Amino acid sequence: MSTTTAADTPARHAVRRDATRSPRRAGEPGTRLAHVIMGVGMLYFAVPLIWIVIAATKSQPDLLSSPALWFGHGFDLPANLRQLFREDDGVYGRWLVNTAVYSGVSALGATTLCALAGYGLARFTFPGKRFLESALLGMIMVPGTALVLPTYLLLSHIHLVNTMWAVILPSLLSPFCTYLVRVYVSESVPVELLEAARMDRAGELRIFVQVVLPMIKPVIVTVFLFTLVATWNNYFLPLVMLSESKLYPLTVGLTTWFNTAQQEGGTRMLFNLITTGALVAIVPLIIAFLMLQRFWRSGLSSGSLK
Repeated sequence: MSTTTAADTPARHAVRRDATRSPRRAGEPGTRLAHVIMGVGMLYFAVPLIWIVIAATKSQPDLLSSPALWFGHGFDLPANLRQLFREDDGVYGRWLVNTAVYSGVSALGATTLCALAGYGLARFTFPGKRFLESALLGMIMVPGTALVLPTYLLLSHIHLVNTMWAVILPSLLSPFCTYLVRVYVSESVPVELLEAARMDRAGELRIFVQVVLPMIKPVIVTVFLFTLVATWNNYFLPLVMLSESKLYPLTVGLTTWFNTAQQEGGTRMLFNLITTGALVAIVPLIIAFLMLQRFWRSGLSSGSLK
């Protein structure tokens, strides 16, 4: 015997209409406008990349005379690459290795410290926790360039200026990434799971390595990439800390070539090498993103199944 009342019928019809309502079609005005805005944004970010790819294929005369977004009279990328790694006794290769060391060590160290600190702030209670969280938010507001000169004075007292550690040590600390891990752990790691592991007599280090780390893999990869890109593209910190050319990263090294070419009125064939060097400097970052993006996809998939 049915118990449906007359009052239930309109509600059921409304639910049925909502369930059968078709999604917004691609031709609707709102969708078209969103696509146009997205296309303009993609073009805005793609134009510099397109320019650097085209410029790296030009010789010095073509680079100075031909249209910016069009190729020159010949394809000179192989010749530019050979000259790039031979110029100044192959110093570009040294700059590339320096940048990889600075970025790799800094990214690994910062990711480790941020993961430990963020997990501790999210899942442990200790005296001064509120103060540390407030201080962490305050440190996020301070621009990194404002701390370069005080950092230089501190490192000069312990005789680390003009060494690789002068670039690596300041890059290990990232308040923003620490706060990012803290928020992610609070939302993704249940307290009950940690308590169950402790009841099984697992130590805190084992819990962190075997339980927490697999669950926060997406944010770990995010922090690693953030730090890697920030250190790879850092210019002001190594400019202040380093005075020897053999210790320069790519950002400072290519700038010295650019300044030299400007001072000599373009007579020294360096502009084509600078554009080619900038293109080569982008390639490792693209490879890192392509290799690590699968961790984001796996993290999103596992999160959707929980």
